[in-house]
Amino acid sequence: MKILNKIATKLVNIAAVAVAALTPLAAAVAEETQGGASSSFGPIGAGLAIGVAALGGALGQGKVVGSMLESFGRNPSVGGKLLVPMILGMALIESLVILAFVIAFRM
Repeated sequence: MKILNKIATKLVNIAAVAVAALTPLAAAVAEETQGGASSSFGPIGAGLAIGVAALGGALGQGKVVGSMLESFGRNPSVGGKLLVPMILGMALIESLVILAFVIAFRM
């Protein structure tokens, strides 16, 4: 389990560095498109936004399911009580990924 936590932490750090590195590019693209000229970086930015959102959503959903299964393994009698909050949490995480998809292609 420690290895998975290390891998997840490294993936989150890589995603944070990627977002930080691409922020100036996104600002430059936004300034260029405000000037009236069209840019070909829009689809690239949208793809990166969806990729980061999907990565975050996948990590979040994996953490939710892993924690629920660990709790169920420790105390099997709470399985029915944990199912509804887990499904609700996963639906909220997925709705954020869908919202990121809509925002990325709306820009």
